[in-house]
Amino acid sequence: MKTKRSKATDIPMSVKKAVFERDNGCCVICGNSYNVMPNAHYISRAKGGLGIEQNIFTACTRLTKNDCHYKFDNGTKEEKEMLKTIVKKYLKSKYSDWNEDNLRYKK
Repeated sequence: MKTKRSKATDIPMSVKKAVFERDNGCCVICGNSYNVMPNAHYISRAKGGLGIEQNIFTACTRLTKNDCHYKFDNGTKEEKEMLKTIVKKYLKSKYSDWNEDNLRYKK
C-alpha cells in the first residue's frame, strides 16, 4: 500500500495528458517533439514534489541526443541550474499564480 506522500507525488494519467497538451507535445527545454514524455518533476519526488500540472513538464527521454530529463535530474551543477531556470520561467508563463512553495507535499 502506498503512503500518502507517495500517492501525492505520483503523476496521474489525467495530469500527464493535460501537461502533454499544455506543452504541445514538445520538450519545454529544447523544443524537441521526438521521444518526449510529460513526467519530469520541477521539484523532485525525493523532495516532496507533487504530481500536479504546475510541477510537471514535458522533457526529452534517454532515447534522444538532448536527454533533457536526465540532464535536469543528473547533470552538472551548472547544467541543472540553467535547466531549472528555463523550466521555472516556462511554468511561470503558464500559471500566473505559480509558486514553488505550493509544489511540495505537506503533512
